[in-house]
Amino acid sequence: MHRPTKRLTRVLACAAAVPVVLVVAGCSSDSGSGSGDTAEKGAGSASSASATADAAKKVAPATYKGLPKACSALSKKTLDDLVPKGDSKAGASDDEQTRANCSWSSLDNNGVKGSQFRWLNVSLVRFESDANRGSGDKLATAYYAKQVKDAQATQGAKGVKTQPVPGAGDEATLVRFDSTYKEKKKDVTSKQQTVVSRVDNVVVTVNYNGSGLAGEKTPDADDLSKDTEKAAKEAVASVVDSAKSKPSASASTSAGSSGKPSAEPSASASASKKADAQSDAKKTDAKDK
Repeated sequence: MHRPTKRLTRVLACAAAVPVVLVVAGCSSDSGSGSGDTAEKGAGSASSASATADAAKKVAPATYKGLPKACSALSKKTLDDLVPKGDSKAGASDDEQTRANCSWSSLDNNGVKGSQFRWLNVSLVRFESDANRGSGDKLATAYYAKQVKDAQATQGAKGVKTQPVPGAGDEATLVRFDSTYKEKKKDVTSKQQTVVSRVDNVVVTVNYNGSGLAGEKTPDADDLSKDTEKAAKEAVASVVDSAKSKPSASASTSAGSSGKPSAEPSASASASKKADAQSDAKKTDAKDK
């Protein structure tokens, strides 16, 4: 009478165990699939990182790592010639080692004969090499071309003339034109000169204009062009000289990444100390004998 009951109990126990096995098997299957996806994602990330590293290696490092002070880019003599007794004003910049500019304005008052007005501006823009955007030289070349086009397309410009400027960096262009503005209800002609220069990864833009006020004659455009070219060459030279004044690569390496002197002794210093120690040891042994 008790045997059927025992058999039924065993059957129910086995039936209850089946779903547990299925669930475990199902989890094992999902777990294996997830591991495969993770491995594929990891391989993809590694491949992407490798491609980025390879691209970074192909981009040439920028030549210039900083800029000179814009207000110090021109000598006192040049400023006295172009903007006599002019007042300087540094432009606002979040990072003067990447972008800087300075302007000077001058009014040479000749009393009843009128006066001569001059305005000068020096702009410096530096580009770093970037694995995605390209080398600093490439980025500077594109910006140089844009600056020239912008100068040629100045609103109200009349008689625009463009010509190359030799000896002012890797490439340089002079853009000159006339413009007019109102001064005490009278039209005043301003002679505008712009020289855009590029030296490796730095673009130098020099704007210079002059006009005669209160009856004074309009300045000669050719003279202003020569002065602008002179200022541009001097500003480019200032960029080059600023790089020469920075610590050399070997000095930077010995100082360590923090810029502070390295705490570790050099190989030659260690060898010297070792030799001294050996010599002292020999002397001690000789005395003992």
